[in-house]
Amino acid sequence: MSLSDPVVVALDVGGTGMKCALVRPDGTVHHEERHPTRAERGPEAVTETILGVAGSLAARARTDGLDPIAAGIAVPGVVDELHGVAVWSANVGFRDVPLKDLAEQRLGLPAALGHDVRVGALAEARLGAGRGRRHVLFVAIGTGIAGGLVIDGRGYPGAHGAAGELGHVVVRPGGAPCGCGLLGCLEAEASAKSVGRKYAELSGESGATAFDVATRAARGEDLARRVWQDAVEALADGLLTAQALYDVGVVVLGGGLAEAGDDLLLPVRAAVAGRVTFHRSPEIVRAELGDAAGCLGSALLALDSVEGAS
Repeated sequence: MSLSDPVVVALDVGGTGMKCALVRPDGTVHHEERHPTRAERGPEAVTETILGVAGSLAARARTDGLDPIAAGIAVPGVVDELHGVAVWSANVGFRDVPLKDLAEQRLGLPAALGHDVRVGALAEARLGAGRGRRHVLFVAIGTGIAGGLVIDGRGYPGAHGAAGELGHVVVRPGGAPCGCGLLGCLEAEASAKSVGRKYAELSGESGATAFDVATRAARGEDLARRVWQDAVEALADGLLTAQALYDVGVVVLGGGLAEAGDDLLLPVRAAVAGRVTFHRSPEIVRAELGDAAGCLGSALLALDSVEGAS
């Protein structure tokens, strides 16, 4: 290989770990690795870890005879993608960290910064379950719930970097308390964390997880079925609101709860179909890329940035 073989340095930073890769422009992964975030050290230390890992990946690319042409970084929280600033993150502790500029200075490469779920949406829309579709909504259902809207292959960050926060749409007024301070948010009613918590409260079984609930519901346990159906109904209400606003052709469900497969997809499809009136019901499918979506989407965002600047 020669230095005409380009790759992108891609990082997907979470509260506990970082998924990192060298990604070719066609989406194939040349090399991947993982590192602990260790967010308890504070945002300055985490930032230095991000830059150090990115630098080592760029060096690895050159050692392998590849040409690192850009860097893409995805982080949770509120992200100003236009200016490349990690505005706020509860998981990592970022407050107005100019990660794009810092990465460019450290690496000597053009860089792009994106929101973890929105770059995941970009990857699923262009490389995964939404490929070939013009209007795609990706919804990640894990500890929390967030979405990413992709239109004609381009993500929509919103005016303030907070587009797609579907988890904080109120679907059950006066319902379960949410970390944002409201009651009855979708995240408080249908996230993996909330499903496990609700079952644990009703059963008295501490430590129950959403996976436990899904498994027991599939086996016919009455309490698990009720808790699971409550989450499905709340999720359907949230998706119906999203469809009224976005009118997408396909909704891609990802994150930990989507690992339930048809135990989630089939009842959600039925619940959404039973709610639509004059709206067209979107196709609802499971994500294809798994936890690789963040790195792949970061790479796509960086490539788009390079192409837009040329």
